[in-house]
Amino acid sequence: MTNQLQMANKQISNQTPIANHKIQYKFNLELRTTRFSINILTLCSKLPTSITIKPLIDQLVRSATSIGANYREANGCDSKKDFKNKLSICKKEAKETMYWIELLGQLLTKQQVELRVLWKESHELSLIFAAIIRKLT
Repeated sequence: MTNQLQMANKQISNQTPIANHKIQYKFNLELRTTRFSINILTLCSKLPTSITIKPLIDQLVRSATSIGANYREANGCDSKKDFKNKLSICKKEAKETMYWIELLGQLLTKQQVELRVLWKESHELSLIFAAIIRKLT
């Protein structure tokens, strides 16, 4: 990860009241999705913006930040059905995010390492949401 990603992650960890942060991070999806959004935003802010790349960046920002927003909405749901629906949206957005990262990775070879790290996190989030949904059924 770049220094900017590391600095953003450190800022978030300083703001969260979690005692054993590294262990808790894996299980705190609100924190994890927020950190993921910040990492995406940080990377996207430094990507080149040509006529072909800008629409991909815009789509990536929308789908990646939607994961955390929908997860927070899910936590406020009143019914199991609504909760499951919001988690399904989280999973779909995570998969869409993977797609945009893949496209950018093919076009921007200098950022492939950072994009791979973000793709992996998006993939892990999609698997987590899928597992939660399965357990709700």
